[in-house]
Amino acid sequence: MSILSVEDLTIDFKSMEGGLRAVDHASFSIAPGRTTALVGESGSGKTVISQAIMGILPASANITDGRILFNDPSDADITDIAKLDPGGRKMRDLRGNRIAIVFQEPMTSLSPLHTVGDQIGEAARLHLGLTGAQARAATRDMLRLVQFPDPERALDTFPFELSGGLRQRAVIAMALICRPALLIADEPTTALDVTIQAEILRLMNQLQSELGMSILLITHDFGVVANMAEDVVVIYRGRIMESGPVDEIFHNPQHPYLKALLHAVPRFDMKPGERLVPLREIKPETTGHLMKPRESSGKLGEPIMVVDRISKSFTLRSGGPFRPPRTVKALDAVSFTVKRGECLGLVGESGSGKTTTAMAMLKALKIDQGQILYDMNGDAAGGMRDIATLQGEELMQFRRAIQVVFQDPFSSLNPRMTIYDILSEPYIIHQTCGVQERNERIAELMRLVGLDEKHLGRYPHSFSGGQRQRIGIARALALGPEVILCDEPVSALDVSVQAQILNLLKDLQEKLGLTYVFVSHNLAVVDYISDRIAVMCRGMVVELADKSSLISDPRHPYTQALLAAVPEPSLDNLLDFEALSAGRASDPRAWPEPFSPRPGPAPELTEVAPGHFVLAPGLTQVAAA
Repeated sequence: MSILSVEDLTIDFKSMEGGLRAVDHASFSIAPGRTTALVGESGSGKTVISQAIMGILPASANITDGRILFNDPSDADITDIAKLDPGGRKMRDLRGNRIAIVFQEPMTSLSPLHTVGDQIGEAARLHLGLTGAQARAATRDMLRLVQFPDPERALDTFPFELSGGLRQRAVIAMALICRPALLIADEPTTALDVTIQAEILRLMNQLQSELGMSILLITHDFGVVANMAEDVVVIYRGRIMESGPVDEIFHNPQHPYLKALLHAVPRFDMKPGERLVPLREIKPETTGHLMKPRESSGKLGEPIMVVDRISKSFTLRSGGPFRPPRTVKALDAVSFTVKRGECLGLVGESGSGKTTTAMAMLKALKIDQGQILYDMNGDAAGGMRDIATLQGEELMQFRRAIQVVFQDPFSSLNPRMTIYDILSEPYIIHQTCGVQERNERIAELMRLVGLDEKHLGRYPHSFSGGQRQRIGIARALALGPEVILCDEPVSALDVSVQAQILNLLKDLQEKLGLTYVFVSHNLAVVDYISDRIAVMCRGMVVELADKSSLISDPRHPYTQALLAAVPEPSLDNLLDFEALSAGRASDPRAWPEPFSPRPGPAPELTEVAPGHFVLAPGLTQVAAA
């Protein structure tokens, strides 16, 4: 007997423009004690189904047909959630008590004004009738169960004092405090680094076995599906395309849509030259202006940018008048070279210094030590200039030559400007061309990223996430740059749109001779698009090599841990959760010899193989001796 059965569910939305069918006669079931993955692209109806189960559909949505049957093991009756009043007593008894949900972004489900202990304990007081002291004790036990490092202290901390991984653990604790029969996990690890993601997945597996609950896992990541799910339901535009046991879905997919999704996922075993196959391919068109050769272009493979032992520290607020301010070292003697025409990947966990390095290369923040050299005239031998010394017209030339694509396409586009205004702005600021040529270039940019120039009068909110990211790429290409810094450009996108953007970036690099610095925490993505990879941890570059060498022969323990934590979309290479939990590889004090840190200035990288460099102070001392 299923714990939850969705039967012929249909959900319609009403809007000023008419009706929209978000879920179209969907049917599937969740077995007791098992994990069912609901997989599909953004906008396919996954989250709407979870909202219907929880009774939290928006006011504009209406269940027009079907049933949602919940068979609570603690209750002999079967409840049709679709017929319950969302604000009624029966639904409130189920919501958060017998059916709980973990949302994608933990900060949207945690109040910044209340402590973690109060927020988790609130559910126990409401549903279990516990007193304040009893709820606090139950919360402490739950925080211990979700493996908080210091449960007693965590009770009195606020969400903003926690890291992303600990905030997600707090949300899971809040969902599980009442021991629900069904847990809905809506993209619970999308915003997390691969190592923290592996910890959360392992935690969910452990809690499921201890509490005997069922899990509905909503995701677009087939690596997570392979490691977590026992049953898979594939949804497209509100309709169920295919469902079955996880081994059948991976080894014998039947529906063309499922096959297309599986081919859109980056994998480590991809052959040289093999491309991702998105559901809808973007074919960039190029015409005159952008294809003109750049006067400053030098030879491919020569250094275009040199980052030479840069360091940066930030001062944190003290939190009180008698507490001295704390400083955090974000970058510690970071060094690498970017070659003209290549894609250099920067990978590491959140807080490793990737984005700070990229912002320093943009001259968007002032570094404390070291220098960043840029080839201003295409002659690496004599054209390298320290970007800190650039002023006037030289600075404007540098700004035109280096552009950036941000992680969140929506927050990086002005919502009050049309796409035409957004793409016009670089030309107006730098005064590079007249109105007629500007209009021609803007139309060409739209075609270049696979968008219709008829939509130039629209605003950013009327585009999908993938389309907004293409607009961000078009803006970065407007001034004909030589270097583009891509700061997590696909982390917020689902697999099919991610494949579109990655293929587009590769095509543009080939057609326009671009140089990329690609910042990401997803090693599979970096492996697909990059030529060389630099791994960062605690503000240091710990390993630098060609992607093939780094993936096949990682030397540093942190790099090995990162690779081991990547969930692959295959049942043949499942994560070893026990090995991953053995220790935190991001703590330099836990690194074995010769990688353990030494007092004093950060050492240089050691070349352990041709073109393969590792931060190993022990080897550096031996070489010096």
